[in-house]
Amino acid sequence: MGNRIPVHLDGAFLYDIVMEMTFEGLRQELKQLNLKERRICIVTDSNVAPLYLEEVEGIAASCSRETAHFIFPAGEESKNLDTVRSLYETLILKKFDRHDYLLALGGGVVGDLCGFAAATYLRGISFVQVPTTLLSQVDSSIGGKTGVDFDAYKNMVGAFHMPKLVYTNISALKTLSDEQFSSGMGEVIKHGLIRDAAYYKWLMKHAPAIQKRELAALEEMVRVSNQIKREIVEKDPTEQGDRALLNLGHTLGHAIEKLSDFKLLHGHCVGLGCISAMAISIKRGLIEAYELPRLCEVMKQFSMPLTVTGLSADEIVALTKNDKKMDSGTIRFILLEKIGKAYVDKTVTEAEMSQGLLPILE
Repeated sequence: MGNRIPVHLDGAFLYDIVMEMTFEGLRQELKQLNLKERRICIVTDSNVAPLYLEEVEGIAASCSRETAHFIFPAGEESKNLDTVRSLYETLILKKFDRHDYLLALGGGVVGDLCGFAAATYLRGISFVQVPTTLLSQVDSSIGGKTGVDFDAYKNMVGAFHMPKLVYTNISALKTLSDEQFSSGMGEVIKHGLIRDAAYYKWLMKHAPAIQKRELAALEEMVRVSNQIKREIVEKDPTEQGDRALLNLGHTLGHAIEKLSDFKLLHGHCVGLGCISAMAISIKRGLIEAYELPRLCEVMKQFSMPLTVTGLSADEIVALTKNDKKMDSGTIRFILLEKIGKAYVDKTVTEAEMSQGLLPILE
């Protein structure tokens, strides 16, 4: 039996995050959602479909009246309203109604896009998250944030829409490319930095086992990251307060991601943003200077980039003005009070951001 983490809202049960080593347990979880008279459309991308679609659709078919699937080209460039429109069209032609379900099978792009379609089709239908990448298993599948990019502005169109279930097959991480696995570590390290210094140290100690993708180490890592995110999301489901802490590294990271035309992976950009946020925190005298090289060493252990080429501080800072985390024209920047404790700061200046970018710009 795998791990099960229940997620609540105002004390009422919302959904379970279930962690197993195969997809087989998904059958029982879907049966408990009473889908026998419902239809399920599996939304996935061109990378994941050849690996897992047949197996997961077979499981879904055994629990539902009918299944369908929608496959779109893999990559951030597909995370837009045109793809959502194609999905709407598929659902309309197949006569999906508001009692039917969507199932997101894949990484963060799949989960975000499927969740947004579920939030908006017929004013909202139910969906299930089946995350297959590290980034989606530890971060994007949990908490009900959905959205798509608009004219390359990341996640600019979205909705909060909670899934009915998050089912994680840890062994799916074995099929990830090294680059995608390394990207996911950006969000994992972030969790330690904002909430759990002991977890941050655990990641350092177990880096070799994690890099070898030993299942016991991966299971523990995903479990603790899920608990950290669950705790924050339960307190603040719609990002009015504590949930903003999950954006450590994201303000500058998103700007870097866009300026690279999304050639740099999200988790890598978050990691670079974390270096900058730590540099600003050190400059303000909040944490000790030795923490920066230590963070860089941790990131290096997980094959994450420590620098970015061809970008200037001015253009990165200028782009932060389009960030969706703006509050009355002020950026809600996340800084570190100490390792394991982050806070929201609205006083970070453009000059401070430029200074904080120096360690990562070549």
